[in-house]
Amino acid sequence: MNQFLRRGILKGPWLVRYRYGAQLASDLRRILIMVTHRHCRVEFTGAVRLGPGFSLHIPERGTLVVGNGVDFRRGFYCEISGEGRVTIGDGCSFTSNAMIQCSTSIDIGSRCAFAQSVHIVDGSHRFRDPSRPVMDQGYDFRPISIGDNVWVASKCTIAASVGEGTVVGAHSLVSRPLPSYCLAVGTPATPVEFFDGPASSDETCDFSAARETAWSIS
Repeated sequence: MNQFLRRGILKGPWLVRYRYGAQLASDLRRILIMVTHRHCRVEFTGAVRLGPGFSLHIPERGTLVVGNGVDFRRGFYCEISGEGRVTIGDGCSFTSNAMIQCSTSIDIGSRCAFAQSVHIVDGSHRFRDPSRPVMDQGYDFRPISIGDNVWVASKCTIAASVGEGTVVGAHSLVSRPLPSYCLAVGTPATPVEFFDGPASSDETCDFSAARETAWSIS
């Protein structure tokens, strides 16, 4: 028997089982999430894949709305406190070990890609009162909006809004809002290149001015 045909015969059933098994596991996770989160609002629109380790912690009246075609590949965790709201647009992808923590609102546009170990959070600890422990000083919160077609590379922390089409380089900290259609890197993340609009055709783009513009966005 031709070796290629033999390999196809042997591998075919396993590939079918693998694909259908993964889909069945995703469907079972989805059912379990819906059953255990009847006290809050959780919506999955259309085909959504919930990979191994998908976990929600919504103890009160929070909201999670997920669009069509979203892929949570492995190890996704979302924590929504109080009446916080998280929305995720169509076609987004979370590779592995992503975490979202929300107390106000986090709105993610469509077709965004989040690489390994990305953390999205709308609050930060207060720490400047030396007379009180850090855990007793409370938090500062701000709603976060992430535009369409944003790519966030691995091991980034997103603690401020990101404009449409922006790319955030690996190991970056977004602590101040970023404009649209730029490459931002570093801690704090700073625009180093623009690739849409007038700035993209200006070889003498003043990046120091661009940074000031980014910091001024509210």
